[in-house]
Amino acid sequence: MEGKEEDVRVGANKFPERQPIGTSAQTDKDYKEPPPAPLFEPGELSSWSFWRAGIAEFIATFLFLYITVLTVMGVKRAPNMCASVGIQGIAWAFGGMIFALVYCTAGISGGHINPAVTFGLFLARKLSLTRAVFYMVMQCLGAICGAGVVKGFQPSPYQTLGGGANTVAPGYTKGSGLGAEIIGTFVLVYTVFSATDAKRSARDSHVPILAPLPIGFAVFLVHLATIPITGTGINPARSLGAAIIYNKDHSWDDHWIFWVGPFIGAALAALYHQLVIRAIPFKTRT
Repeated sequence: MEGKEEDVRVGANKFPERQPIGTSAQTDKDYKEPPPAPLFEPGELSSWSFWRAGIAEFIATFLFLYITVLTVMGVKRAPNMCASVGIQGIAWAFGGMIFALVYCTAGISGGHINPAVTFGLFLARKLSLTRAVFYMVMQCLGAICGAGVVKGFQPSPYQTLGGGANTVAPGYTKGSGLGAEIIGTFVLVYTVFSATDAKRSARDSHVPILAPLPIGFAVFLVHLATIPITGTGINPARSLGAAIIYNKDHSWDDHWIFWVGPFIGAALAALYHQLVIRAIPFKTRT
């Protein structure tokens, strides 16, 4: 028994001080705040990595629209929700594709696949204006092509079933639709900031690997909540691509909501993360 008591005493005294956890474990050696991206970076235009990143955004958004709009068409063609994957299946298609595509492209372009995400990261000075505009253009082009391929496969059903275009559902006001888009995009962009935070990556080595999972899951949850209201935009490129290919008057009537709402939501998420979450009052080291 004496030997066991000695082992317990040694074990208890081996680590006399409680080990810091969370943000208190941060030291000056393991993390350095990256410098803000310049507003204009002319050298980017001559870099292959710049153009490769834009191509990655184009292909990712193309695949995103292709899979998700096809899923929406399948649900709309079914005689009833029970004969198809239903709203839950649509939400899984959107969230699952974002999870897969962010995982595939994060190391090349950052895996934005959404002008609202790009806009939020630009406001936080994570990328230059040159790159942000280029990404948004490529995302929109990819979305248009993705929706166009879906229409090419089934032109008549595509037009009769709404083409996956976003509109405010009957019974809801434009203000309700705008609010749903703002809050939904806030959830998404806030998740993107939290999942890709360099400070968390320095502290928790698993964070970069798991980043696509919470982002995709956030998209899934937002779709579950807002499909009945707006069909869920939270991605101006997705809304634009479907609207251009569908090209009916009612798809354009509310289209501004799917740009204004996501951009406001992204800006609020960027401000919240930069000014509140990242402004935790650390004690000054002397």
